[in-house]
Order: sequence, then C-alpha cells, then structure tokens
Amino acid sequence: MRNAMLNIENLTVEIEGNPILDSLSLSVPAGEVHAIMGPNGSGKSTLSYTVAGRPGYEPVSGDVTLDGESLIGLEPDERAAKGVFLSFQSPVAIPGVATMNFLRTALNAQRAARGEDEVSSADFLKVFRTHAQTVGLTPDKLKRPFNDGFSGGEKKRMEMLQLALFQPRFAIMDETDSGLDIDALRMVGRVVNELRSPDRGFLVITHYQRLLEHVRPDRIHVLAGGRIVHSGGPELAAELEEGGYEQFTAEAA
Repeated sequence: MRNAMLNIENLTVEIEGNPILDSLSLSVPAGEVHAIMGPNGSGKSTLSYTVAGRPGYEPVSGDVTLDGESLIGLEPDERAAKGVFLSFQSPVAIPGVATMNFLRTALNAQRAARGEDEVSSADFLKVFRTHAQTVGLTPDKLKRPFNDGFSGGEKKRMEMLQLALFQPRFAIMDETDSGLDIDALRMVGRVVNELRSPDRGFLVITHYQRLLEHVRPDRIHVLAGGRIVHSGGPELAAELEEGGYEQFTAEAA
C-alpha cells in the first residue's frame, strides 16, 4: 500500500460518556477512494465529525493525521485550510447570507491561511458558474441566500458545488447519497470522479451500494461496534447488499 494521506490510529471517541469509536484504525492512501459502510449506530458520522473537528467530538485517545501532520487540537477552519472537506448528511441553511459572497469568502479565507492569493470576483464567478452548471443548480437558485428554501437534494447539489470549488486535499462524504434520486447520484459520481487525482483522497460514508455504482471505491470497510471489522475491494458492496451486515458484525463483539 502507498503511504497514507489520511491515517487514523487507535481512535477512541466518547459522546456524553458513551463509547462510540473503539480504538479504530484506518489508512487511506493518496489517490484512492475508500468507502465506509455499516449499520445505524456503528459510529460512521462520529468518525467523520471527529476527523473534521466538529466541537464535542474530541477523541479520548488516538490520533488522526493528514500527510503526516496531526489534526487533533486544530479548529475546524484550520483543518479546512489544510485541505479537509466534510460533506454533511444534513446541510444547513444560512438565511440572509448571499450564496456567492459566502462561498467566495470561505474559499479566500482558506487560501489566505495557506499563503495563497485571493481569487478575484471575476475569476470566482467564472468558475462558480461552470461548477453550478455541472451540479445542476440554476441561476435563480444561486441568487437565494445560502441553501435557503432548498430541497434536500438541492442542498446536496450545493455541497458538490463546494467540493468542486474548494478542491480539497481530502474529502469526507457523510451519506451524501441520502434522499438523492438517480440523476443526482450520477451527478455526485461525476463530480467525485472528475476530482480523483494522485494527490487527493476520499472517504465515502454510505449505507447502500447504489452510490458506489457511480463512485467506484478502491477499498470498502465495514464499521461495526465502533471499529473496522472487515475490509475488501469494491466487490464487497454487492456482498453487503445481498447478505447484510450481520455476517460481519459478530466480529465486533
């Protein structure tokens, strides 16, 4: 296996005193897409929140490194500046905040933290419109405040627009397929596949095989009882779809 871009080592996380992740270890090499699948309550979202630095999800022990540098103790915006992107299961709306201004400000804040030049309004608008067309968001939607009045599917399209704009080093997609129709699933697959590169990694969290038909993972990991209990190639998705998680969850006991 190539050197890991994202390395999670013996990660233990408790929420309100309840153990959620139990000495979980996982490595994702640069250039690869890995998928996490598992039953409800197995710790999938907790894993994504912990890597991204969401408040309240500080580990009890263990470490998370990106390109060999620990992320533990860094604020979410600091992790984002280093290239960590999280696509939420339920994206939020921000009434009163203009979409394009918000996204350009966020992008330039990350660039400034990395010592890069700001993107001008004209250059941003050109790229923004191109990606908006790719994800299927119409100009009238983009004139609204950020995600305000958007359907669930439209919010997911907006997240894929952000993914394309920010070009992160490592993207975590937390059940992005939830509530999406087949056209939206194809769009997600198109964005991810266009961004696949030797210096970028993805961790895709999902319940179902259908997203993985469009985003072909290099590896699939089964998460149960707060730790990885089984790993395999892309064919594992069909095996889970047919036989369920019970064939592997006994390993978590």
